[in-house]
Amino acid sequence: MSASALRYLVSGIVRGEFQYKEFISQAWFVVGVAVVPTLLVAVPFGVIISIQIGSLAQQVGATSFIGAANGLGVIRQGAPIVVALLLAGAVGSAICADLGARTIREEIDALEVLGISPIQRLVVPRILATMLVGMLLCGVVAFAGVLTGFLFNVLAQGGTPGSYIASFAAFAQPADLVLAEVKSAIFGVLVALVACYKGLNAKGGPKGVADAVNATVVLSVVLLFAVNVVVTQIYSALVPQRLG
Repeated sequence: MSASALRYLVSGIVRGEFQYKEFISQAWFVVGVAVVPTLLVAVPFGVIISIQIGSLAQQVGATSFIGAANGLGVIRQGAPIVVALLLAGAVGSAICADLGARTIREEIDALEVLGISPIQRLVVPRILATMLVGMLLCGVVAFAGVLTGFLFNVLAQGGTPGSYIASFAAFAQPADLVLAEVKSAIFGVLVALVACYKGLNAKGGPKGVADAVNATVVLSVVLLFAVNVVVTQIYSALVPQRLG
């Protein structure tokens, strides 16, 4: 299915057959499903990281590096992981339920009888929409997490704004944000592929759709964390880190 989706994507763009209306509709649907939960998770996530890092930094006498540790932790790992969990739990389950319901109502079979490929018509727009929105959500989570950590450190932990910003600027680099966006794009593609595959292969009526949704969430989370480890190791090996 992945190979077919890639083939239909390339041929659709070249021939002008790409389903732009479906893509826009699905992107708006993904935004509606994921934006509010993302904002609700990003703020407490930033606070939790700030509390843990601030406490540890005070114990070892490294309070001047709180900004760097907090900011890099949110951007490199926190934001992509939050996006991965929300994409798997909210977006992936919604896509799988939608396609699964269409499958058991035999709408997918009707498309194939009419000579319309479900992958071209339904899967490809959802993959691109999930990838694009995942990248946008990563930027939102990174900004909200860093800002929340900064405000909490300054207002609640007695930190100084200058020290926080200086340490963050000394160690952070544009490649860190690029890493987060690349991770989120990969996560979006994987979640959409798993959700579409499970939805299109749902069997057994409503119970089968429920089982497919459950399998989508579990498989997506496991797969995303495994991919996160691999991508992080590749980044650490190829991109030199700033030493401040």
